[in-house]
Amino acid sequence: MLKGKVFKFGDDIDTDIIVPATYLSTFDPAELAKHCMEYTSPDFYRSVKPGDIIVAGKNFGCGSSREHAPIAIKGCGVSIVIAKSFARIFYRNALNIGLYILECPEAADAISEGDEVQVDVDTGEITDVTTGAKFKAAPFPKFIQNIIECGGLVNAIKAGKF
Repeated sequence: MLKGKVFKFGDDIDTDIIVPATYLSTFDPAELAKHCMEYTSPDFYRSVKPGDIIVAGKNFGCGSSREHAPIAIKGCGVSIVIAKSFARIFYRNALNIGLYILECPEAADAISEGDEVQVDVDTGEITDVTTGAKFKAAPFPKFIQNIIECGGLVNAIKAGKF
């Protein structure tokens, strides 16, 4: 069960917004986290706490194919990103590095900045604790959850989860 405060973003948040290209010389999650969302939300890194949640509109993570974007988000301590939809390459990169993501347009529309949200990743149930509203996303199959829980694809392979 994941639970945290919501940071809300709109549609078409691209990988350059998530982490500017200036910082692509490193893969260090702690260093990338310092610059996560700095162009659109300069206080994001200082405000986000471990377990917090990003809720966004459609096409989250569009742009380049770099893994830096989900690494920066995970490095900030964000437990899950809930969006109307994800860019295909971000979707794959998020799973590869062990970042939970869920597509749920209804939740993305209804949940507000600052709300407290709880997510049951096993069932896909999203609860806005602040308003009491409940939403249902399609949960990942267990083998994908194993990848995420291991911290990504490479770690899952090393752990013998395949």
